[in-house]
Amino acid sequence: MTNKNQAQAQPPKKEIKIADNIPGAEYANAMQINHNRDEFQMIFLNILGLSGRVGAKIITSPGHYKKMILAMQENLKKYEKAFGEIKEAGKIDQNEIGFKA
Repeated sequence: MTNKNQAQAQPPKKEIKIADNIPGAEYANAMQINHNRDEFQMIFLNILGLSGRVGAKIITSPGHYKKMILAMQENLKKYEKAFGEIKEAGKIDQNEIGFKA
């Protein structure tokens, strides 16, 4: 098989494009999760003191949600193996939070 035939046999590479309206990352220190039969909704929050804001809202299928959880668990294990055990963050009392538009 020649190099030309080998190149033709390989599947095309996938490209992921970042939308222009995403200039950088959003910090989240809290999250709410809702679901119905067809989808999971994750709302990432940035809470500081008695105020906060929604940084991102992600809606995905149950199958993709489970795949994301497994990937996060795997990365958490790798992180703790390299840097040590992470202590869980303290609980936030959501009754004390006043969101502003």
